[in-house]
Amino acid sequence: MAAPLTFYEFFAGGGMARLGLGVSWRCLFANDFDQVKARTYRANFPDAGEHLHEGDVWALSASDLPGRADLAWASSPCQDFSLAGARAGLQGGRSSAFFGFWRLVEALDGQGRAPRAIVVENVTGLLTSHGGADFAALGAALAARGYRFGALEIDAATLLPQSRPRVFVVAARDVAPDLVGESPFHTRAVRQAHATLPADLAAHWVWWRLGAPPARNTDLATLLEPDSDVAWHRPEQTARLLELMGPLHRVRLEAQRGRAVGAVFRRTRIEDGRVVQRAEVRFDGLAGCLRTPRGGSSRQALVVVEDGRVRSRLLTAREAARLMGLPDSYRLPAAATAALHVTGDGVAVPVVRWLSHELLEPLLSPAAVMAAE
Repeated sequence: MAAPLTFYEFFAGGGMARLGLGVSWRCLFANDFDQVKARTYRANFPDAGEHLHEGDVWALSASDLPGRADLAWASSPCQDFSLAGARAGLQGGRSSAFFGFWRLVEALDGQGRAPRAIVVENVTGLLTSHGGADFAALGAALAARGYRFGALEIDAATLLPQSRPRVFVVAARDVAPDLVGESPFHTRAVRQAHATLPADLAAHWVWWRLGAPPARNTDLATLLEPDSDVAWHRPEQTARLLELMGPLHRVRLEAQRGRAVGAVFRRTRIEDGRVVQRAEVRFDGLAGCLRTPRGGSSRQALVVVEDGRVRSRLLTAREAARLMGLPDSYRLPAAATAALHVTGDGVAVPVVRWLSHELLEPLLSPAAVMAAE
């Protein structure tokens, strides 16, 4: 049996990238500065005490990272990612944490221990932020250390009943020809990001070949708790939620027949020059993109229409975990807000698994390295 591939997991959260990589991989090092996420990580991985470092990535040094990992995974914070200006003083907010990670890669490279491959996962806005300058800055950092890179935009909805598009920038020094080709994840945004790269960076680009997974066979309703096991809104709360719906969404709700489950999210809209709050509902079998809770209005709600009756409630923490592809055996924080914080800030487990099985593992196999040479 082949030895497992090894990885470092930066900005690890609750360890969802680790779960997605699966048993073919061994974690050498993990890091997160968030206490709630770190506790959740420890609760789910008995060996976390050996490799989880809780704290700011800027407080780490290359000596904290053991060995040479095959892969470095970085789901860096997406808030205010200002990569292009980060070198000038790291004033871009939390996302300057990327360069806290990157200086470690540079230090490892200086010691001959740079990871063979790197994955940077982030929101799709990374492709267009500051007119593409942030994405170019990321590409320049990778290219300066000899990595070739390419991006894939994958929506978790291909595998889970949650609309959650994310960008996965995959970088490697050795690229076998059979891993290059067309992919449904070379979206318009990815192609535009490539088109706006300076010529010297475009020369380092790779069009990673990654096929689409089998069609998803679950929808939102299949992941929900039984009606009798959850807390429902009072009738007046449901009425208030319906009042927030605009005409289009009310029509959509009233058109449902039989039993129908819809996902609802409150959004701020501009109508006739006024800022208004709206409740928007979808009945396509998908939840909206999970977010970290910052108050009741940011939590996703559900409406259930059945026999002419409309009921509503909040999505539970366990349901949110299922929408991220986490098994029911995954240990969530006891408080709902903390649990939703962990899940809403994570990466969808089946997406990582598909990327790993179809691209990362072939990329790092001995045969692929020989082919690249």
